[in-house]
Amino acid sequence: MEILLRNGRLALAAVLTLALSPMALAAAGSPRLQAFFQQDLTSADYQQKVYSRVAGKWRQPGAKGTPGLGKKTVVRAVIGRDGKLLSADVSTESGSKTWDAAALSAVKKAAPFPPLPASFPGATLDAHFHVAWVAAP
Repeated sequence: MEILLRNGRLALAAVLTLALSPMALAAAGSPRLQAFFQQDLTSADYQQKVYSRVAGKWRQPGAKGTPGLGKKTVVRAVIGRDGKLLSADVSTESGSKTWDAAALSAVKKAAPFPPLPASFPGATLDAHFHVAWVAAP
């Protein structure tokens, strides 16, 4: 009887460990994309179009590629006046190479972007795309 009781406790401990593992905690999260543009871009319409293109190309990696809760990748991009993506790189890593690669891929696949608005004064636009793993609401 003592052995069964010990085994029962071990079995219960194993179930609790699995339920509290990082993979289980990751399942309670969701991805969040935010886009930030340099200040002199005042066109909300253009910002929304660029954001939507990147969001449409985002493909979440499997559970093993998900970073810890609260971690994020920041992809820094430079967009030319004609909408061409001149450069894109990961400026902040999430701790998951797979997640970082997926974020960079979404930005690259979203290109080319619409041409910059005529009212925008610069020759290029700096944009930062933050892809975070956040607690589910």
